[in-house]
Amino acid sequence: MNDKAKGMVLGSLAGDALAMGVHWIYNTRVIDKKWGRVEAYLKPERPTYHPTKDLGEFTHYGDQTLVLLKSIAAAGGFDLDHFARDWQDFFASYDGYVDEATKGTLANISAGKEWASAGSPSLELAGASRIAPIVYCYRNNLDKLIAAARAQTSFTHNTQPVVASTEFFGGLAFKVLGGETPLSAIQAIMDEGFQEEPFSQWIQRGLESIENETREAILNFGQMCEVEAAFPSVIHLIAKYENNLKEALIENVMAGGDSAGRGLLVGMILGAHLGMDAIPEAWLTDLKAYQEVMELLATFPSSR
Repeated sequence: MNDKAKGMVLGSLAGDALAMGVHWIYNTRVIDKKWGRVEAYLKPERPTYHPTKDLGEFTHYGDQTLVLLKSIAAAGGFDLDHFARDWQDFFASYDGYVDEATKGTLANISAGKEWASAGSPSLELAGASRIAPIVYCYRNNLDKLIAAARAQTSFTHNTQPVVASTEFFGGLAFKVLGGETPLSAIQAIMDEGFQEEPFSQWIQRGLESIENETREAILNFGQMCEVEAAFPSVIHLIAKYENNLKEALIENVMAGGDSAGRGLLVGMILGAHLGMDAIPEAWLTDLKAYQEVMELLATFPSSR
């Protein structure tokens, strides 16, 4: 299980790093013409949202995931005060892209709001996409996992659809680490009560789209960051490529738009299902933070 738990974290981060070079390019013909099939990490070219980044680094989503991992390792578990301070300190000198959710949260903190109520009203799924370190930490305790995942998400994305999405994908990763296949785990979560709208509709749309080409499916759902588009897109990618993490993350990138936000979740679930061996070796060796991540994971107890 530990191999799959590590694969979950590295798969998530690889999904972000692979997307970084063409992140937020919506015109897929531009991706095809300029880069071809994106199977390796790219250094962003201007104009881009990540001009300060290098090959194998992360978007601002992946950077925040690493901040979360470091905080959990240092605090011996998820602690909102510890994470929030580290997160705020990180952005005080950050030279990468700063999104609206981050700006809004920082403004609320500056206005004196407490950590638990400082989150922006963002509806972007990326707030739920950073949770692989929390799942790793609490992979043997679902209640703690869900509570921590909800708290870290609402800290920056304090809206019900995004926080509920965190609970869904956190529970999904927990079941997959426990040995269930992603598809069976999705159905189990729905059967256990996760059937309220619009989530059941998003899940069903994602599942029903697996016979469609990924670009077509994600274009139909919407390539943007908002949860109503990104959630069914993630379900599509998980279901269509259940046993092929590499293909899932490549096709995610080739679909354009907010590929980094989707990639973190897809890589997390398929990494939990397939383990470290499913991640291409070059995606590990070329990942700038690979050694740091592995050293941090080694500090975690085997259970919580």
